[in-house]
Amino acid sequence: MIRKLLHKVFKQKNPTTNTNTQLRIILFDEHRINRNQISSCALKTTQGLQKAGFSAFIVGGAVRDLLLGLKPKDFDIATNATPEQTRSLFKRSRIIGRRFRLVHVMCGYETIEVSTFRGPVSNDNDIPDTKNHTDQHGRLLRDNIFGSQEEDAARRDFTSNALFYDPSSEEIHDYLDGYTDLKAKTLRIIGDPVTRYREDPVRMLRAIRLSAKLDMQLDHRTAEPIGDLAPLLQNVPSARLFDEMLKLLLSGHALSGVVDLRTRGLHHGLLPMLDVILEQPLGERFITLALKNTDERIQHDKPVSPAFLFASLLWHEVLTSWNTYKNSGEKPLSALYQAMNEVLSKQQQNLSIPRRFCATIMEIWVMQPRFESLIGRKPFRLIAHPRFRAAYDFMLLRCESGEIKTELGTWWKNFVAATPEKREKMIHKPQASGKRRKRNRRRTSRTNSTQRLTTATKEKSES
Repeated sequence: MIRKLLHKVFKQKNPTTNTNTQLRIILFDEHRINRNQISSCALKTTQGLQKAGFSAFIVGGAVRDLLLGLKPKDFDIATNATPEQTRSLFKRSRIIGRRFRLVHVMCGYETIEVSTFRGPVSNDNDIPDTKNHTDQHGRLLRDNIFGSQEEDAARRDFTSNALFYDPSSEEIHDYLDGYTDLKAKTLRIIGDPVTRYREDPVRMLRAIRLSAKLDMQLDHRTAEPIGDLAPLLQNVPSARLFDEMLKLLLSGHALSGVVDLRTRGLHHGLLPMLDVILEQPLGERFITLALKNTDERIQHDKPVSPAFLFASLLWHEVLTSWNTYKNSGEKPLSALYQAMNEVLSKQQQNLSIPRRFCATIMEIWVMQPRFESLIGRKPFRLIAHPRFRAAYDFMLLRCESGEIKTELGTWWKNFVAATPEKREKMIHKPQASGKRRKRNRRRTSRTNSTQRLTTATKEKSES
């Protein structure tokens, strides 16, 4: 009898998002997600909330990934407990955020993010604490209006991310047919696409990323307004854009994601030079190889450097600027530094690349000319550099794309693999300049004269 009641369907019209919410309870026999697949910290957190009389569910990407047979990177929890109530239940926890107030619960090295069910946003000036929740473009500035589980489902971005998993009963609560969309490999935004994109323009980037990562097709209504609303990304803080762009590049499907990004016109305001680069034969090949290699490394669980990625994406813009400065009479090294500073300064206006990445990016770039000098101790000093491996891989990428001669890459491959003795034999002997050769000849002449005089004096004394 209870099971039949659980399958009862409830329909509710949400006036804010113009979305029909329809509750469907999916039992374990259908979805096959076992509570043992949930992290111990997430289980401990949901159990603590439920013992205190609150509702608590695993939500979002974790449920979606488990249903797709993927391993979730993290587990988020949604509850009807307020941030203050959640904070009081767990000793190792803290409330974070102003725009979105959340609670971080720590268990060892793991951190679980707990959010309170969100309600519909209102800008009604007669209601306390609801003033100025959106800007003139419709972007959400604050989102701390709490509501019911149904309202929270309607406030999420995509139907496949609006699934609630209860570890205690091993049931999934689905209000928006997200389970069906997931099985059909369809990515569908919740509510009116234009309104939802205006609330948070980053959702357009997220749609591209999830579509590429999960091999899901964007629903027609979801995809249609993206090109027209792309300029809204200019109103998003650059730090948020960097985080979302980094997620796309490290998704394991960066190549298809960047291609889709460009096709839908979303590259403007992110990597403005990307369109120009991809129109150049060498630039397009270079970036394609860089993204392809990155995707392969991620799919094989190998480490990837974000600095290397952005160094690759911006390199041909640096190269163009570098050549311009050299042609104007600047010395090569000075011209390279001017080009690097110019490109990074321009990019910081769109993506707030952290300084720790900028330092590595510049080291990778500034080491490139040094690979062309194979004389004396220079190769030994270069191979001892802390960033040598990243710069070396970057140089090989340039060889593979046809930017520089493949013979240079072959020489360095042999040099890296050689023993110290073989490396000594591979080094090109430095050639003395004209002045140095004259000094050497004079020094040799004086030495020989001294030796002859010494020999003559010695012979005379003996006789």
